[in-house]
Amino acid sequence: MKTNKSFSLGDRILSFGFAIQGLITFFKTQHNAWIHLLATIVVIVLGFVLKVDKTEWCWLIISIGFVFAAEMFNTAIEFLTDIVSPQFHPTAKKVKDVSAGAVLIAALCAVLIGLIVFLPKLF
Repeated sequence: MKTNKSFSLGDRILSFGFAIQGLITFFKTQHNAWIHLLATIVVIVLGFVLKVDKTEWCWLIISIGFVFAAEMFNTAIEFLTDIVSPQFHPTAKKVKDVSAGAVLIAALCAVLIGLIVFLPKLF
């Protein structure tokens, strides 16, 4: 049984390194990560060009973070599913499909927020 260790600054620094390695793995292995990154760049440029206010920036940042977090959770679930079920299994497919559906919901919500923020400024 694992016991709780006392706080260690060195361990915290190491955990940031693991998180950064996770980001690197994500961007190296997931094509959708690059699509989300491109969309993020477009949103940020539009935000500056159209001079969105602080509240709108908050909504945009939350949306961007929500989509990236969902995509990364989906990626982690897919990696884990591939370990647990290397051969095709209908339930493993459902796991992957549901996690991909979560990304779709996050992305659609982000698009709606983008439309709410940007459409009035464009028209």
